[in-house]
Amino acid sequence: MRKFDPWPVFFKREFNRNWLFLVGFAITGTIITKFSLGLTEEDRKNSVFAQRHKQRLAMFQSSLLPCDHSLSTLTFQVMNGRCMLR
Repeated sequence: MRKFDPWPVFFKREFNRNWLFLVGFAITGTIITKFSLGLTEEDRKNSVFAQRHKQRLAMFQSSLLPCDHSLSTLTFQVMNGRCMLR
């Protein structure tokens, strides 16, 4: 006697419940990919977000201080009173 295989029933039921989510996810991913691939270096230079991120990154890197203590190959740096593993 052949055993009952639940997978086709499961996939059919789940697809009927989730097809709308899958289609929306595909459309959203396509739109995001299309717009992302359309960006140029000029857009990046003019971006307020990219400039703000660049300033914060420079501020973070300048606030790192050399630290005297290290354990074997691990080096620590002190920032705002906390030791950070580097």
